Amino acid sequence: MKIFIPPIKSQGIKTKLVEWISSNVKDVEYDRWVEPFMGTGVVAFNIRPQRALLCDNNPHLIKFKFYKSLQNKEITSGIVRKFLETEGQKLLDSNGEYYYDVRNRFNETGNPLDFLFLSRSCFIAQALVTKITNQVENISQIIEQGDYEFKQQDFQRTLSELKNTDFVYADPPYIGRNVDYFDSWSEENELLLNKGLENSNSKFILSTWLSNKYRTNDYIFSIWKNCYVATKEHFYHLGGKESNRNAVYEALLSNIQLKDSISNSEMKLRIQNEKSLLTSSSKKHNRAKQMILNFDEKVLVI
Repeated sequence: MKIFIPPIKSQGIKTKLVEWISSNVKDVEYDRWVEPFMGTGVVAFNIRPQRALLCDNNPHLIKFKFYKSLQNKEITSGIVRKFLETEGQKLLDSNGEYYYDVRNRFNETGNPLDFLFLSRSCFIAQALVTKITNQVENISQIIEQGDYEFKQQDFQRTLSELKNTDFVYADPPYIGRNVDYFDSWSEENELLLNKGLENSNSKFILSTWLSNKYRTNDYIFSIWKNCYVATKEHFYHLGGKESNRNAVYEALLSNIQLKDSISNSEMKLRIQNEKSLLTSSSKKHNRAKQMILNFDEKVLVI
């Protein structure tokens, strides 16, 4: 499966997990794909549903028009290339001091191009300008060929708009691990998310963590006790010391049976009996049904 990486980067981006998620939802029927925590959009942009509602509480992704600007053609790959080349040269000429000028300008205007520049300013070199430009072009085409709505709003507002024909992918901050979400995250938020999803009567999946070498996410067996559990081992490369960069069992919770999922009670028994926590194999899987995209006038099923 070819993975299209968005130009916006963030901690916790699901690039390495998209194919696994895709293989587990490929047979699910729904009218609209909904994400209350869009983040970079990497899952939606690679699942490529025909219709989607993509929301986030971070105003710089939506309100200040990064993805909406792509959708409206206010930002194009050509505009991005010219901007990054010009601003990147200023950054080099100033030995990095120009970064603070751009940051101050962004804080005043919220310019989505400044947002992109600030998020990637450590990597402004000609080869990577081309890479970022290509990412913008690919994501722009994906957005153009779908019926996508972008909204800047909190997750509770998004949950209130759900229909029973929707399919929700929730990727909240990982409770017990993340403390740096844009607007914070707590057990109360986790409870509200659970209640909103269950009351919506929509099909849903949710990304979280099951365990690492030190501890287990007990919320899976309390707040999310009614959900099926699918797992995959994943390695995080973040950490000041190599000893802090450890494998973790990623969990995909759902209110429907997925290809790789087992019951919540069975997973709890596996942990108690110290059995394998993996529910997925390493073999290649068929991809989810996706739109046919046209790149360079050549039709590709990707």
